[in-house]
Amino acid sequence: MRGILIQTLLYGSLTFGIWTALLYVFINHNHVSNLDKRTQEPASVWSLEQKFHRQVTHGSEEIPRPYVRFESPDEEETKPQKSFFKLSKDFNYSSSEFVDGFLKYGFNTILSKSLGSEREVPDTRNKKCFQKRYPANLPTASVVICFHNEEFNTLFRTMFSVINLTPRLFLEEIILVDDMSDSGDVLVFLDSHCEVNKVWLEPLLHAIAKDPKMVVCPLIDVIDSVTLEYWPSPVVRGAFNWHLQFKWDNVFSYEMDGPEGPTLPIRSPAMAGGIFAINRHYFHEIGQYDKGMNLWGAENLELSLRIWMCGGQLFVLPCSRVGHISKQRFPNQPEFAKAMTYNSLRLAHVWLDEYKEQFFLRRPGLKSVAYGNISERVELRKRLGCKSFQWYLDNVFPELEASEGSR
Repeated sequence: MRGILIQTLLYGSLTFGIWTALLYVFINHNHVSNLDKRTQEPASVWSLEQKFHRQVTHGSEEIPRPYVRFESPDEEETKPQKSFFKLSKDFNYSSSEFVDGFLKYGFNTILSKSLGSEREVPDTRNKKCFQKRYPANLPTASVVICFHNEEFNTLFRTMFSVINLTPRLFLEEIILVDDMSDSGDVLVFLDSHCEVNKVWLEPLLHAIAKDPKMVVCPLIDVIDSVTLEYWPSPVVRGAFNWHLQFKWDNVFSYEMDGPEGPTLPIRSPAMAGGIFAINRHYFHEIGQYDKGMNLWGAENLELSLRIWMCGGQLFVLPCSRVGHISKQRFPNQPEFAKAMTYNSLRLAHVWLDEYKEQFFLRRPGLKSVAYGNISERVELRKRLGCKSFQWYLDNVFPELEASEGSR
């Protein structure tokens, strides 16, 4: 069972990196646009030097996404970011060391080596989060870091940020994927190229201590893949469309207009996967991951639907912040696309009920594609007494049904 969980988490971290890249593109584009109002030109993945230079000065390639107003965590008291390494304007984007490292790992490994294993990142929480206090009797956490062919300095920064910014009282253990002892009360999954921020763990543990069936995600800040600068994320929630493609979505203003501002938990129809916290017993109770899925893709949506439809809740906690490197990759690996299709079909046939036809309307060629044996997952849904997908649309994500006519 541990081997299955390790394998699934490993591939799940790949999925998370792609979804986080969407958030990176949006934030980086808005931030630079606010600085100099320059017009972004189209990028070409075949011209590495041109692309890397433009990524520093103009942002990454545009990807359509819903508009979210970018603002600093505290517009009234914005402090300059402390920088340990300034990327020179004369940086050689054509050097073989830079290009080879970027293509292998998806980010600037030269700068990563210069930063070393520890650094300080800006506190991106809203100022109202500073006033919150958390009890000392919170559950303990096993922080699970999933990695695969990771650049060492990045992995070390992930681990040391957890060690330096997590109270010892709450940290039961840090687990690399080949040591799944998971003895903590709460499992906290981290991708291997992250840096946690100040007071990141307490909000997650506090929410789960109040409700063991609440699954919580921090806000994912963006670490630039070239400059490794740390940028605050706007408050967003996870969602998806009828193609079963994950996306970041707007948060309704009424959820942040109260006296506590943007500090309360935000209901999220879906999560990106890779960075979240869940009660250990509850994770096993609801069936962990679908071991019949291949490689990566759609497992985050499958788990999200299972949480909501089977008695749990999924929230984003704005007062918990974790930075994540948005890796930029250009591989042509059709096996990943094939796995995504296979996994999406399993999700559709187990969880979407009659609404799976909405999926097939968008992708009619998949109706005859094999998706393996789903009897175990269907039986799990019956055993857990899960609600219908119609209930999910009515109570969690009505915006999806409203988009039924659009493609």
